[in-house]
Amino acid sequence: MSFKKNKYLIVKKAIPEVLAEVAYHYLILKREVYHKYKKYGQDIKHFGVMGDDVASNTYCHYADILMETLLIELLPSMQKITKLDLIPTYTYCRLYKNGDILRRHKDRPSCAVSTTLNLGGDPWPIFLEPSGLTGKKGKKIVLEAGDMLVYDGVQLEHWREKFKGKECAQVFLHYTEPTDKSLLFDGRPMVGLPIEFRGKK
Repeated sequence: MSFKKNKYLIVKKAIPEVLAEVAYHYLILKREVYHKYKKYGQDIKHFGVMGDDVASNTYCHYADILMETLLIELLPSMQKITKLDLIPTYTYCRLYKNGDILRRHKDRPSCAVSTTLNLGGDPWPIFLEPSGLTGKKGKKIVLEAGDMLVYDGVQLEHWREKFKGKECAQVFLHYTEPTDKSLLFDGRPMVGLPIEFRGKK
């Protein structure tokens, strides 16, 4: 399957299962730390947030350092499988729980070549609309731990229906082509820095 032609492809075992498992349990512990910090009134902004525009009341984190490391380490593989000259932009991870929904949406320019990488938990299909049209039924894709879906996040609408399992961990690794240099690291001076550093030198 050609990424340039189809705007998506599936990569089995993109990372070893043992690495996915470590990242999965890392996120579980990090969410627990987040809640403990919050309970005691400590500063929690660099431990993640609960919910965003497309997934309400779900633990998520922009630019976690472990995930940003994966972003860089997988860059050569991403360039090879997409046959594109890519630059890394940012990562975003979520630890979904029972009843969660990922609303149908398209992404911003920093997400032109995106992946959702399954880190573990219960299976939960992601849907995308390969035609690029909105409101269609979409293609259902189920990933196992270590597998990833690579897709054009700007052109293809994507979503997840109500989660019936206990929990599921995913990380989104975002890349784009180097036509706009301002998108490198999502406008941050380097990977690993929080979103507050966008636009800073």
